[in-house]
Amino acid sequence: MDNGLAHEESAFINFRRYVPDPKEHGFRWVDIKQLRFAAEAVDDGGLLAALIGHEQFRDDYAGGGVLPNGPRHGPYWLRLITPDLYELTSQAKAVQILREWADPLWDAPTKLGADLQREVSTRLASADGIYYLSELGDEAIHDWGRVHDYFHEFVLVDRSAGRITLIVAADD
Repeated sequence: MDNGLAHEESAFINFRRYVPDPKEHGFRWVDIKQLRFAAEAVDDGGLLAALIGHEQFRDDYAGGGVLPNGPRHGPYWLRLITPDLYELTSQAKAVQILREWADPLWDAPTKLGADLQREVSTRLASADGIYYLSELGDEAIHDWGRVHDYFHEFVLVDRSAGRITLIVAADD
């Protein structure tokens, strides 16, 4: 266990696999990392801090994967991310953010819709707490962090299952 969390599994949904024309939603993707925590785990703020300190959080989401000593998280400098930057949000608001990101008028291919339902919607529905990483501002963007057009990050806490799930939905 790293910081009280153990990485269980990851999933990656690349819209390009489902959309024949990359100009139409082909550069969007969702990355899911699921970690287990002990039943006696601290409050949600402590879980967020443990996640931020975990090596799976050290991912620039630009093709390099997880770098155990990496200084970046998505478009941001890792050192500038703290638990208090995450806002508690509702399932409805999380779904709205993801729908607007994917395009509310777009009729997703059946297989993509099923994969998003299984990997994202089901997890959102079972979460006790859903946290959304707010915009950190220009000073937090690392040296090449503007490769993402959009970057949405959710952390889901499911205490009954003893799991914390990091969901990143982005474009590049």
